[in-house]
Amino acid sequence: MNWKKLGKALLFPHMAIMILLIPVATVFLVYSMVFLGTSSPVAIASYMLSAYTLTVWCFKLPYLIRFFRTFKNENKYALIWRNDTKLRVNTSLYAGLLWNTAYALLQLGMGFWHKSFWFFSLAAYYICLGVMRFFLLRYTLHHKPGEKLMKELRKYRACGIVFLLLNLALTLMIFFMVYWNRTFRHHEITTIALAAFTFTSLTLAIINIIRYRKYNSPVYSAAKAISLASALVSMLTLEATMLTTFNDGTMTLTARRLFLGLSGGVISILIIAMAVYMIRQANKKIKLLKAAKE
Repeated sequence: MNWKKLGKALLFPHMAIMILLIPVATVFLVYSMVFLGTSSPVAIASYMLSAYTLTVWCFKLPYLIRFFRTFKNENKYALIWRNDTKLRVNTSLYAGLLWNTAYALLQLGMGFWHKSFWFFSLAAYYICLGVMRFFLLRYTLHHKPGEKLMKELRKYRACGIVFLLLNLALTLMIFFMVYWNRTFRHHEITTIALAAFTFTSLTLAIINIIRYRKYNSPVYSAAKAISLASALVSMLTLEATMLTTFNDGTMTLTARRLFLGLSGGVISILIIAMAVYMIRQANKKIKLLKAAKE
């Protein structure tokens, strides 16, 4: 037996096998964690399979880094995506608009079904975000960044004003969370997945709001501010979910209300500060543009 060839086949399997291992190992591991004990032979086998999957992907990592670097620098579609800022922003706005619309309709339907103002406040929040994205998308589809700066500044200021109104819906959400203890309860694995998604969204929102400042386009900055506001509220709902899902009875209702009230207040203040900054910056630059024309 050629041990060298066998070891290479085990540590560097075909890419098709590696891709197949991901869903198989994931489903196997989740099933073991949910339905089986940690000492079960099937559970131990699922842990070993997951460890093996992680190992072979780690060995493949240098190749993947080289592949994606080459793809990014040489593939014509990747080059178009990287160099066309307008395409990236429009795609982001379209995706956000579809997501906001679908989620708002879901919350609105649940509000009518359960006759709950909690769901109505969530629907109102995401409807406002969707309207703002649609408002910006109508402009970005027909104009380049900075092409009509005065018009962009007015839209930027309008988004800041909407953020102030949006804070009313956020205040209602915080009130329902704190006073009526309205939160979500999910399975632990679902909550962990939601946490990973939410932290990723928040990180990308912060990175993009800094990165897109260089384009000197108030509309693009407003689009990224919407993503940041959405991620901040997702963090608040995630906190409420985690406090409910992982509470083993040691945390009192008063302590949970205190945590939610403080974090909700901080997020509300951040959104108000962002809105005030947008309005002030827009007014300042509009005055400068008008003075320059005169």
